Amino acid sequence: MNHERKGFTVTGLSPVPILTDRFRAALRNALGWEYAGTDPVLRRSRHADLQSNVALALARKLDRSPRSVARQIVKQLRVADLVSRVRISKRGYINLTLSEKWIAAQLQRFLDDERLAVPAAFSPQRVAVTLSTPSVGTVMNAGHLRPAIVGHALARILAFLGHEVIWENHIGDRGAPLGALIEHLLDFEEGIDAGLNVFTVDPDAFRRAAEAKFESDAEFAGRARRRLDALRAGDEETRRYRRLLVDASTAFHRPLYDRLGVPLTGDPRGEGFYDEYLPEVVDELVARGLAVDAGGALCVLLPGLTGEDGEPRAVIIRESDGGYGHTTIDLAAMLHRLDALRVQRVVYVVEGEEREHLETLFAVARRSGMAPGEVALDHAEIGPVIDPRTGHELVSGSVNSGRASDLMDRARRRAASVLRRKGRGKWLKGESRAAVRDALATGAVKFAELLVRRDVGHSFDLDRMVGYSGRTAGFVQYTAVQLKSIFRRAKLAPESASGPIVIGTREERALALHLLDFGFTLEQAAAAAEPHRLARYLHDLAALCAAFYRACPVREAADEETRESRLALCAVTLRTLVTGLDLLGVPVPDRM
Repeated sequence: MNHERKGFTVTGLSPVPILTDRFRAALRNALGWEYAGTDPVLRRSRHADLQSNVALALARKLDRSPRSVARQIVKQLRVADLVSRVRISKRGYINLTLSEKWIAAQLQRFLDDERLAVPAAFSPQRVAVTLSTPSVGTVMNAGHLRPAIVGHALARILAFLGHEVIWENHIGDRGAPLGALIEHLLDFEEGIDAGLNVFTVDPDAFRRAAEAKFESDAEFAGRARRRLDALRAGDEETRRYRRLLVDASTAFHRPLYDRLGVPLTGDPRGEGFYDEYLPEVVDELVARGLAVDAGGALCVLLPGLTGEDGEPRAVIIRESDGGYGHTTIDLAAMLHRLDALRVQRVVYVVEGEEREHLETLFAVARRSGMAPGEVALDHAEIGPVIDPRTGHELVSGSVNSGRASDLMDRARRRAASVLRRKGRGKWLKGESRAAVRDALATGAVKFAELLVRRDVGHSFDLDRMVGYSGRTAGFVQYTAVQLKSIFRRAKLAPESASGPIVIGTREERALALHLLDFGFTLEQAAAAAEPHRLARYLHDLAALCAAFYRACPVREAADEETRESRLALCAVTLRTLVTGLDLLGVPVPDRM
């Protein structure tokens, strides 16, 4: 990554990308052009603000001692404008201490910029963030929560960085159960509207009733199969019934999505939306010689990917009965995104169990030319949600997984209990108290889902998630509320704090250095589709702020200059916490 081209050396504040570029120039001048792209691996260290182990990494290759290599690099390192001290350790680590004057100057820019000096993307992209919502006839369960929360946070981070984000709720409306759902809807004596009313009250119960009839009533099962055939054939009346069920399913789920603060688009795209693209996908694969006949079905062989038997993986594009495979439907969706929506990156926020399917999808899309090399296809893999009581996965389609609405109700009750037990918010009444309770509950669930790496398992443990201490949203939220109270007691608006900022104590320095990494963290989170980077950054920021708050009096500072500096530091920290939590979809009340 060329950080100068990205704008970090102009409007960004983190010393890491700036020093990375300086190190690469030093490596080029000291060792030659072949080393110009070497990563200096700059990290925080207890010995200095930043430490590089690049000399150790190169020593063996150069057949020299690490200290010798380090000295040669440091001779070419031009960092006097931001580094006050460069020291080489006995083992060859290069330790850098940043200038307090430079840190203060960067923070002042932070304070004066409404975007906290976060640069917009140098080359903004159109990005589709797509995730699965509950299929028609199912309810939102624990397994649906995590992709919705992770996908929404990623979309907001991308948008903040200047990318144009297309948010897609992908709903399953083509599977075998749909025929039974439609026929069950048509069986209501009071008419379709009455059936839709029953469906909207509890889609899951409606689906179970349809499935029971399918299993026990041969005549009904025959009608359901014929209805599914009609749907595959493009029958307009059947497609209208499907649309009614999709709309009713959306109406049922919208209140919960609203409660989560996650958008459910006004027209969630069911798989049926892409019907018109399916023949085009098949024709394209046949024309390119990729689709081959296999007993009446059309398949694509993927020599680069092998199945469990070690043979090239085969994927069904069109079944012998004329039905389309799962990959074909997703290829049609991709074709729509790339041709109609003109996206340059597609991020699939789906479970790890879809890994092989997406690997196959991407391979077919690349081989066919539907997705040219310059288009990024990313699988933002979502790990399982674990029930702490059993240690088992809460599967999104399982009746045992727990409805998301029930889980959110439990979070709300837990938040109310925490407020009572801690004696917090005693001055809050009625709607104000309910708003704080809901902010604590919703924030707890979302932050817990985001704090762990998205591809690993996460325990849905409300006792651990809801609270004011530890690795919780409540701790971060309350830190922001404490900062708000500083300005409220001082009868000042945070925007009025103008500094100048002076770095004095160890706690001020640690807080300031962490603040400088805000924009860099956002870029890393967006590039890797890993919003946990921002969640962890905010938790660490809250911890550093708490240490600063304990050690450094603000309103009661020893002199006016120190008071003004610390008020400005509080203002920067508050804006960063509020902005970061907002990007994650976590609310920050004025009082807690």
